Amino acid sequence: MVDFLKKKMNMNFDEAVATVTKIVGEEGFNVMLIKSLDEMFKKKLGIEYPRYTIILACGPEFAKAALDVSKDVGLLFPCSFAVYEDLGKIYVSHISIMKIAPAIGLAPESEMKPVIEMTGAAVHRAWERF
Repeated sequence: MVDFLKKKMNMNFDEAVATVTKIVGEEGFNVMLIKSLDEMFKKKLGIEYPRYTIILACGPEFAKAALDVSKDVGLLFPCSFAVYEDLGKIYVSHISIMKIAPAIGLAPESEMKPVIEMTGAAVHRAWERF
């Protein structure tokens, strides 16, 4: 089963983005991009939207291990965390891309198992700190 994680953050939006970014980096991921979708919607579509930022991250060790199993797993990279506002509350969410790979046939589950365990441990260490 694919993990979907969602947690209410007890801080303001900017603090939540900074916290998630910092902790993800401390748990072995390189933060590749922080992108505000609500700002893009405002600029490109001319609409106001509740705050929504994606944090794209990649753990080099995790990525290499996954690609060693199947080059097709790279289609799911990078790992993403979303920080967003909904009805005045701030949330962070994440889904396990490594578990998605065997679920959709990109890699054999038996070979992905050690990669899933390794990445899952890092994500859960980060998650407990949010």
